[in-house]
Parts: sequence; structure tokens; C-alpha cells
Amino acid sequence: MTRRLLETAVVASQSLVAQTSVRLDAVLAEHRLTGATAQALWAIDPDEKPPSMKTMAQRLYCNAPNLTFVTTQLADRGLVERVVDPADRRSRLVSLTPEGLRVRAVVIKAALEASPLAHLGEEHLAQLVEILRAALDTAADEASVS
Repeated sequence: MTRRLLETAVVASQSLVAQTSVRLDAVLAEHRLTGATAQALWAIDPDEKPPSMKTMAQRLYCNAPNLTFVTTQLADRGLVERVVDPADRRSRLVSLTPEGLRVRAVVIKAALEASPLAHLGEEHLAQLVEILRAALDTAADEASVS
């Protein structure tokens, strides 16, 4: 692999994220969200049991104090609740409120529409997903070794 090719791929992926973020600014502002709070909402899958704060920190690649700050902002806006985990009273779970579910759906819909990826066909998207998963799996494997 050439350094130039890798650099081109990294710049392209960062450009995709940046373009989507800029296009989402109005929707986030309307709901008094930042990029971090919107990402935290997205990380709570309503079809799964509420994640613990530890799981959320792992999903968002952040530390506990940062996650506490973000979830406090969401809780203050009535979008999430932090409750004691009945299976481990030392742990807190983060669950979406009905308003959190609604805002999460609005943000995800807007992000999907704003993304330059929305213009790709199904075959290209499937290839991209496969490539991204391979890259992420390789990175996870390397992280677990070190």
C-alpha cells in the first residue's frame, strides 16, 4: 500500500464526515444538540436494552467524564434518563425518553439524507460497508494485541 493512496482514503473519509456534519448543523441547532450529543443519541439503539455508561463510552470512544458531561446535557433536555442497572447497582444505564426517541429519529433521518453516501447505489454501499468493516475489524484486532 502506498502512503499516498492511504492519505487519499483518509482525506476522503474525513471529507464525508465533515460534509455531513455541516449539512446537519441546522437540524442539530433546532434541537439544541451538538455533534457529540447527537452522536450519543444515535449510539442508543431503541431496539436493544439500554446500554451502560461504560458501553456508551466504548461506543463513542470517549472517557467517563466526557460521557457524563454529554449525557447530563441530554438528560437536562429530557432526551435520556440515567437509571441504576438492576443487575449491577454500581452501574448506570442510559435510556431514551419518548422525546429522545423522536429527536433521535429526526437526527438520523437528516443525517442519512445529508450524507454524500446517499447518492451511491446499493451495490456500492454494500462494497463500502464491507471495506469499512474490514478496516474496523483489523483495527480492533491490532488494539487487542497491544
